[in-house]
Amino acid sequence: MPPERRSFGARRVALIVTAAVAAVMIGLAGFAVGRLSTLDNPTPTATSAEAGFARDMQVHHLQGAELAMIIRDRTDDVDVRRLAYDIALTQSQQAGQLYGWLTEWNLSQAGPEPSMTWMTRPGRSGSTHAHDAGDSSAGAHTPGDPMPGLATDDQIAELTAASGVAAERTFLTLMIAHHRGAVEMAEAAQDRANNTSILGFASAVITSQEAEITLMEGMLQSREP
Repeated sequence: MPPERRSFGARRVALIVTAAVAAVMIGLAGFAVGRLSTLDNPTPTATSAEAGFARDMQVHHLQGAELAMIIRDRTDDVDVRRLAYDIALTQSQQAGQLYGWLTEWNLSQAGPEPSMTWMTRPGRSGSTHAHDAGDSSAGAHTPGDPMPGLATDDQIAELTAASGVAAERTFLTLMIAHHRGAVEMAEAAQDRANNTSILGFASAVITSQEAEITLMEGMLQSREP
């Protein structure tokens, strides 16, 4: 095996371990610690950042699982299929966890405000969250805006119509953007939420999805024509 392939393989293992550990952190810190600290956490309200994040991230994660299942049927590449399975399983589980928290808080799964409204309110940092946290010229979200990183219907159709390496490139491009959007939402939740379950969940999402972004960037680079 060429040295560069061995290097990529070792890097891949390390990043998947990081993502897996972060997923465990979500389950343990978000559930166990959240349960133990219930008395210290006021129940989130219907228009709180916690509730808005829980509703919107469910939608975001479920699309991530959808994209992952699409690529699994359009490639024979072992690494891409394994990554897709991991994403589909993890994001479906996390969406269910967010659903469960809303139920535990006696809040509706459908919010009283347009999606992303919670991100338009200033956080503790004193500013609203921009579309691209690294772009100071980006405008702030407006209520009802698409969630950051969501694939459009046309992009999903493009992925569905592709196969082989072309499908892999499309998937990796879409999922990198999707993960970056999830990180942006999680950072916004950290700036606005007080509930320890949501704060732990957001922190673990950032850790795991940033690790997967690095992994997918390497996979995409190796598939460039």
